[in-house]
Amino acid sequence: MIRLLAFLGVFLFAASSAGNAQNARDLVTALSANVVSIQSNFTGTEIVVFGQASHIARQPNAPDGFELAIVVEGPPQDITTRRKGRFLGVWVNREAERFQGVPSFYAVASTSNIGDIADRNVLDDLGIGLNHLNLAVSGVSNVALSDRDDFRRAFVRLREEAGLYAEQQTSIEFLTETMFRTNIPLPANIPVGDYKVKSFLFNQGKLVSQTEETLAVAKIGFEQITFELAQNYSLLYGFLAVALAIFTGWMASIIFRKD
Repeated sequence: MIRLLAFLGVFLFAASSAGNAQNARDLVTALSANVVSIQSNFTGTEIVVFGQASHIARQPNAPDGFELAIVVEGPPQDITTRRKGRFLGVWVNREAERFQGVPSFYAVASTSNIGDIADRNVLDDLGIGLNHLNLAVSGVSNVALSDRDDFRRAFVRLREEAGLYAEQQTSIEFLTETMFRTNIPLPANIPVGDYKVKSFLFNQGKLVSQTEETLAVAKIGFEQITFELAQNYSLLYGFLAVALAIFTGWMASIIFRKD
């Protein structure tokens, strides 16, 4: 709590200084932490996004009201979604759709329903909301065009169930008339890499200001060594894994050997 209050004080000072030099409607944002460290006992965490937009009227559904959206995107990945079907009485993988360069993690928070913030084309261009993500597919696909929407919905649903995709509509809390905050949960299975935290300020459906912060999610200690070996030195990692298994079996045979 003390750490959070200290951070809030620093943020308020930075926001005040920035507000004197920037346009009154400019957006100033900051994160409670710029690095998330993953250890063996990591069970998930959350980051707090603070922000301030000077001299805005927080009036939802009013003609001159302002709305906010905050998006957290993980590093892009290629992810395959498969559909199972029965073959000779056995469930097997049938059609598969490969989505290319999609966010490995995606969370969005907003002051109101996402569809009410801006026009659909604007939301599509900025990638705000699960229904407005650009989920590009590979050029080679055995999925019929009529079924591709089903695969897209299945992909988003599976990512939501895994806690890797989320929409938190009307979840941005205003601490004052101009200062806001929101909490973004990060699950235990969050991928490592560099994340983008984008904040958007809208007025009557038009984007008037935006900011972007960087968040690093990284393994530390033994987990980081193991991860780097598996990713960059797979052959050495395989030899070490086999050697460790043999050594463990040999030690177990000695410890539990009956005289």
